[in-house]
Amino acid sequence: MDANKNPQNSFRPQAKQSVVALDQGRIPPQVVSFEEAVLGAVLIDNSAINAVIDILSPESFYKHQHGLIFKTVKELFGRSEPVDILTVANELRVNGELEAAGGEHYLIELSNKVSSSAHSEYHARVIVQKHIQREMIKVASNIIDKSFDETTDVFDLLDEAEQDLFEVAHSNIVKNYESARDLVKEAINRIEEISKKEGLSGVPSGFTEVDRITAGWQPSDLIILAARPGMGKTAFVLSMARNMVIDHKTPVAVFSLEMAAVQLITRLISSETGLSSEKLRKGTLNDAEWQQLLTKVRALENAPLFIDDTPAISVFDLRAKCRRLVAQHGVGMVVIDYLQLMTVGGQKSSGGNREQEISTISRSLKSIAKELNIPVIALSQLSRAVESRAGDKRPQLSDLRESGAIEQDADIVCFIYRPEYYDIETFRDGDPAEGKAELIIAKHRNGSLSDVRLRFEGAMAKFSDLEDMDNGPLVLESKLNNDQFLGGDHSMDGGGGFSNDPNDDDIPF
Repeated sequence: MDANKNPQNSFRPQAKQSVVALDQGRIPPQVVSFEEAVLGAVLIDNSAINAVIDILSPESFYKHQHGLIFKTVKELFGRSEPVDILTVANELRVNGELEAAGGEHYLIELSNKVSSSAHSEYHARVIVQKHIQREMIKVASNIIDKSFDETTDVFDLLDEAEQDLFEVAHSNIVKNYESARDLVKEAINRIEEISKKEGLSGVPSGFTEVDRITAGWQPSDLIILAARPGMGKTAFVLSMARNMVIDHKTPVAVFSLEMAAVQLITRLISSETGLSSEKLRKGTLNDAEWQQLLTKVRALENAPLFIDDTPAISVFDLRAKCRRLVAQHGVGMVVIDYLQLMTVGGQKSSGGNREQEISTISRSLKSIAKELNIPVIALSQLSRAVESRAGDKRPQLSDLRESGAIEQDADIVCFIYRPEYYDIETFRDGDPAEGKAELIIAKHRNGSLSDVRLRFEGAMAKFSDLEDMDNGPLVLESKLNNDQFLGGDHSMDGGGGFSNDPNDDDIPF
């Protein structure tokens, strides 16, 4: 019997995978009896609604009329109205969907099929599993159809397939709440682990005082490193990446939207070997320097560093690549250089202004950090207001370019400031500025605000600890994080990169 001729046995007409499967003599994965049990339980016991409302959606149901009934249940529940046979039937009637849902007699039949709602949550999860299977069949069928089409761009097809599978996973898998008891146990275990790592609970940056203040870059945190072009943003994150992959063996992924991968690795080679970037670019090395290069570069060759120089990468592509890098290589930190060069991608990019797009990008980066439970460091440009400011030209949080959402979404906002770049000879405290930089932590959601002075070696585009006379890294001040302070002017500059564009990051050599 044709299922489409019987409304009680029909499946959703939009489910293409069902048609394909039936053409091959197979019925799509489904558990109609479980769907009937869940809906029957919902109609006779409101406690069943609480158990399934955040697990199921109308699309989860195989039978079209079951989806209509559950959609109506959700609407009533959302308005805090009673849910029973009469109210559901009336709502379906008002919406003109009662007949399509099987009529009042079908609602009565559903309610008579169950006597208890005890296992409703389990039934709901099985329904979701079957729905995911049907969606995967749909995606696979679409891939097969387009793969046979010679006009299809294979790389576009790969992106589309990955996006479809990603949407299947994230539209159906819902994270449950956790009890205080479980969370307290998890927190205590984490504190015990931290105590064994000398207070480092996150990914160490390799800069002693920065790690003391942050306890390492924390999982799920979005860190924004902002600066005007030329201050050393790229140099700073490359120095950090070097410390992580070589000294701490932590895999790092760098997404370079501005510079080519070979340029980035050349700068890392300069930092690791002590040979100037200028010599490496020109190849003017003597025999001793060649030996130095070949000897010291070995550690970098074996380092777990992954560089992707895809220009104008979209948020979706970034998320997909990050998920693969974490799954396949155990990447512990992601760096994006830099945020303003990213695109939203897809249909969303066609509407709205650039500020709205940057807001979407920044929220997405925070989402990626939280989903993958790793720190994400995104470089960001500052507005030209810094250059026109009188005095020592220290930037403010309000100088973050194009969107205040960046400041809002970030867990940490840092600035790199080098007075030497502006021909200023000293810092505010009178300390000579030559060969030095300050990393200013201007926002720290879970810690203090501090200025950390670092050594900057321009010839090698390298940052390192600046030791004072007591052989300790120099920290200028540490302040209590509060909203009043965050609204002030305690911020700094940063930047770094090779480019002919005057707005891009050019490290002086």
